[in-house]
Amino acid sequence: MCTYLTEKVSVRGSGKGACGWFGVTEASVYFDHPVHAQAGHTLNIDFLNPTAGPSARVAVELTAESARALAKAIQATLDCVPPGLLE
Repeated sequence: MCTYLTEKVSVRGSGKGACGWFGVTEASVYFDHPVHAQAGHTLNIDFLNPTAGPSARVAVELTAESARALAKAIQATLDCVPPGLLE
C-alpha cells in the first residue's frame, strides 16, 4: 500500500551523482515501494536540484529501522558540535 505522504524541504548542500558533484537545493522524503532495496516498503530520500535537470539527483532507500537509526545518528552528531561551528 502506498501512503503518498511526502515531505519536501529546502536544503543547502552538495550531492555526488553520476556526473560528479552538484548543488543540492531540495530534499523529498516519502515512504513507498523501493525501486532497488530488498524490502516491501522503504523510507526514500531524494536529494536534488530541480533547476539542474534529472541527473542532479541522489536517491536513498532505507528500511524503517535504518532510517530511524540514521535520524538518531544525525541528531546525536549535531548535538555534539560546538555552538561556534554551527551556522
